[in-house]
Amino acid sequence: MENITLGLVVVLLLEVTLLLLSANKDKFRSFSTGRPVFIDTSVLMDGRIIFAAQSGFIPKRLVVPRSVVAELQLLADGSDHEKRSRARHGLDVVKMLQELKDVNVKILKDGPARQGVDNRLLELAKKYRGAICTIDFNLNKVATVEGITVLNINELAQQLRLAHLPGEHVSVELIQRGSDSHQGVGYLGDGTMVVVEQANRDIGKTVEVELTRSLQTAAGRMVFAKKLTQAGTKPLKQPQKTQSRPAKSTQKKKRPDSPEDKLLNLLDQQK
Repeated sequence: MENITLGLVVVLLLEVTLLLLSANKDKFRSFSTGRPVFIDTSVLMDGRIIFAAQSGFIPKRLVVPRSVVAELQLLADGSDHEKRSRARHGLDVVKMLQELKDVNVKILKDGPARQGVDNRLLELAKKYRGAICTIDFNLNKVATVEGITVLNINELAQQLRLAHLPGEHVSVELIQRGSDSHQGVGYLGDGTMVVVEQANRDIGKTVEVELTRSLQTAAGRMVFAKKLTQAGTKPLKQPQKTQSRPAKSTQKKKRPDSPEDKLLNLLDQQK
């Protein structure tokens, strides 16, 4: 009797073990079909991942951990109006990603992130040999140090900006002064900052400039420029001064007195 009971227990344990192995096998098979990309909270709140996924620049295997969704829900219920609206937008982005036909989005039940969502994303990326999609500066740095591939939407947007070469002529509206008092600052259509030398008096105007050099900073690309003078224009010649002729007198010259006139004048004086 005891042998029969022991045999049944062993059979049940084997069945449970096979079920667990089968579940884990299916789970790892689902991740092996494509390198998983774990989505960060900041990317969902930003929303541009929708356009990147539609265009095919984001891998089609996207994973949104349940801890990320929980963080969005917490922010959506918070008192900060700006964060609340952005978090609600992030939840809408998750739904829109799930509705994309050519993108496979999986909600991973990873449990509560007691050490923070960022640390959980790093752990998941290491465990499943995946990548992290984020625009968080600090998470980007930590993941890079730990050898994890990072897909940064901000970096993608900066790299896709038009390249403006030195010597190119563009029109730019100057909206503020630069760090030096003689500079004027404007922006091109793609958001590139333009610093124009000797343009502090042109604030509020649109001027033609020539790009002189560009500089790549952590905040983005900025270019320096100088104002252009209108080509083909010459200073107007001052009209030459002509010597003015003396005006002709309109008065008639007095005729010299005749002897009769002199006699009449003498008689008039004697009266």
